[in-house]
Parts: sequence; structure tokens; C-alpha cells
Amino acid sequence: MLEWSDRFRGVVIDWARGQEIVGFALFIGISAIAAGWAARLVRKFAPGAKGSGIPDVEAVLHDEQPPPPLILIPVKFLGGVLAMGTGLALGREGPTVQMGASIGHFLATASCRNQDDVKALLAAGAGAGLATAFSAPVAGAVFVLEELVRRFDTRITVTTLCASGSAIAVARLLLGNGPDFRLEPLPYSGFATVPIFVAMGAIAGLIGIAYNHALLGALATAERLARWLSSDMRAAMVGAAVGLLAWFGPGLVGGGDAITQSTLAGGDSMVVVAGVFLVRFGLGPLSYAAGTPGGLFAPMLVLGSQSGLILGTFFCRWFPYLAERPTAFAVVGMAAFFTAVVRAPVTGIVLVTEMTGCFTLLLPMLLACFTAMTVPTLLGDPPIYDSLRRPETDKRRA
Repeated sequence: MLEWSDRFRGVVIDWARGQEIVGFALFIGISAIAAGWAARLVRKFAPGAKGSGIPDVEAVLHDEQPPPPLILIPVKFLGGVLAMGTGLALGREGPTVQMGASIGHFLATASCRNQDDVKALLAAGAGAGLATAFSAPVAGAVFVLEELVRRFDTRITVTTLCASGSAIAVARLLLGNGPDFRLEPLPYSGFATVPIFVAMGAIAGLIGIAYNHALLGALATAERLARWLSSDMRAAMVGAAVGLLAWFGPGLVGGGDAITQSTLAGGDSMVVVAGVFLVRFGLGPLSYAAGTPGGLFAPMLVLGSQSGLILGTFFCRWFPYLAERPTAFAVVGMAAFFTAVVRAPVTGIVLVTEMTGCFTLLLPMLLACFTAMTVPTLLGDPPIYDSLRRPETDKRRA
């Protein structure tokens, strides 16, 4: 559905451009209405379906809030298609994680399992959702242990591995085999690159802090506007702004997989890459503040690959004796930026490795993720999902 909605958006833009002013106004109106309807579905039927949903899954697993009602699944699905089809810079993994968790909880309660089994199956469904979103079964299981439950639990490990593996088996029957991103083989990095990747991780950590503040700032601004505008109107305004951007730059909007693939191919000039990075850096927080269903992973991978490519190009020009390719820095940048924002380094490394099929950069990713996690931790910046979960938890306790 998401692939179809992306193609449909492109068809509508091509048609509307032939209608001149009328077509322009019509396309902006459609974008505003679609985003507004996505927010309306959330507000009217399942308020817990807004945003990523991963903080809500964490809160349920830590007994901070009750499990969501089953109606969340169709609301998350339809709202996500509307929002991401409009072009909002949101990822598919948040909705699939929350929908998977809801399915796991429903099956557990319907089969009258005990509380431990209910939590295990809820976590397993979340892992299966992430595994399916990125065709990364091991990352789905690791994410559950590292981020959702934050401990090793045999029961949850077994159920999550089984759910992720079976989810990928079904997904590949429908979508085919192969990693999400096509990447030419990259050689192993030499020992002389160690300080370069460590420095790159530190820079990624600083960029991650800035991105976290941008996300939280956008959400705070949306809360202040709630005094005058309903959630539907705020989402419609964001949809109109994204529609305007899509009119002039169709390739700049959406989840961003095509941008990441283009970055990994290394065909664009640094001026173009830097410009797209700045646009996407602002578009992600703006889209998330709309309050529609949508995740953060895919937009983070875009920014990580682009920042890595920019830094890699700089390092390769200043240190040509390293004989390193800028593309290698783009791959490592994806894992480092993910770690800087989420603070889940093992998930970041495994996820990027599975998505690219590149196993030769494990050591550089390990080094970069180490500093990408250390810098925000030393500076006292909390992980993004902790920051997103705390306000909601505080409201419920109050």
C-alpha cells in the first residue's frame, strides 16, 4: 500500500502540473485533506495510534499504561498510508512495530495465556513488525531485547526469534528476497581508519543530539498551537506544506528509501547531498509533529547515510592514503546516527548490516557507534524514545 501510494502521488503530481494553477491548488488541497484525515482517524478512534508507537509499546511492557484496543490496528494502517502517501517524512517501522505488538497481545489474550506469555507475545509481535519493515529478522529480535525490554529474557528471546523468522518467511514469499538497499561490495577497512571512524561517530553523536532537540521542539510547538488549532487542522497545515515541497521536489518527500539508495550509490554532488540533508533534517520533525501514524527509523537512515557520505568525502580528500571509499562512510553513518538518536548500538549495527548486506564494515560501525553513543550520554541527552514516552506517562499519572 505504501509503495502504491508513493506511485499514486507521483501520478497525481504529473497530472496536476498539466492543469497549471488549478492543478497546483488541487494537489495542495488533496495533501492537506489526506494528512488531516489521518490525524482525524487517530483522534476519533485510537489516540494511541499517533506517532511512532514504539514508546507506547515500551510503556505497555513496563506496565506504565494498558495495552491498546484492537481498533488501533486498522487506524494505524489506514492513517499511516494516508500520512506517508501524502509525503510526510515518516517511517513504516513504527506502525508495523505497534501493529505487530497489538496482534501479539490479541493472540495471547484470546488464547488465555498468563501475564508473562502475554508480554512475551506482545514483544515478539513488535519484533516481527520491525523485521518485516526492513527485511531484517535478527535486528527485529535484537531491537526487542536492547530497546523494548532492555534485558535478556529467554522466554522473550525464543518467541521473538520465532516470530521474526516466520514473519520474514511470509514477507519474502510476497515481496521477494534480498536486502532493502543495493550496494556494491566494499573492502575491509584498514587499521589506519580507526581514528577517522571514531571521529565520525562523535560528529554523528552531536548531530543526533541536534535532531532529538528538533523533534522535541517541533512537538512542543504543536502542543502550544493546540490552544488555537485542532489536531486535524495542524496535520492539514503540515500536509499542505509537504504538498508544496512535493510539487517542487517530488523526490524530497516520503519515507526516504529512494534518497538513501541514491546516497549509497554515491552519484550526487556534495552540494545536492548537503541541500537534501538540510531539507530532510527539518522535514522529519515537522512531519512527526503532525500527530499522524508514522515512525522515525527510515528518516534517520536517510540523514545518517547523507551525513556519513558528506563526512566520508571530506575525510577521503584530506586523507587519500587511507584508500577508503565515501560509500563506506555512508553505510557506517546510518548505524552511527541511529545509535546517536535511539541509543541502541547493537540494533543499529545489525539493522544496517542486514539492510545493506555489507558485512565488511562491522568494525568501523562498532567504533563509530561507540562514540556516537558516548557523546550524547556524556552530554546528558536522553534517548529519543525515552523523551517521547515520559510526557505521555506523566500525563496519565497526573
